[in-house]
Amino acid sequence: MAIRRMDNIGIMVEDLDAVIAFFVELGMELEGKALVEGSWAARCVGLDDQRVEVAMMRTPDGHGRVELAKYLMPEAVGGVPEDAPVNTLGIRRIMFAVDDIDDVVARVCARGAQLVGEVVRYEDVYRLCYLRGPEGIVVALAEELR
Repeated sequence: MAIRRMDNIGIMVEDLDAVIAFFVELGMELEGKALVEGSWAARCVGLDDQRVEVAMMRTPDGHGRVELAKYLMPEAVGGVPEDAPVNTLGIRRIMFAVDDIDDVVARVCARGAQLVGEVVRYEDVYRLCYLRGPEGIVVALAEELR
């Protein structure tokens, strides 16, 4: 077997504290923060040098992680616009299973997130939605209907 598990998804951000707060409101836990720098780290990612503030977020079950990184050096490079539609090429969203989609949507929208479309029902299986959080980060939520 080549892959044992998916370890984490990395998201480069400008406002690390705002993005941490968004993921905490979704229900994730801050596992830790660190400053990553030095030639070993830069060689790994193909840069000449780097200094990066990193925060690791963990799902409550301990199986999923999101690594948030704020590049201090070299300066971050802009990419896709924050309001890019969900059919833009590249990684567009992360999906989380939730117990109460209405509660999660209300809490994160009260802190500035926005619904991309609307909360919809897929047959008698799921209620689903996409949300856009800080810096254009898109997350999908799925509430299983059983």
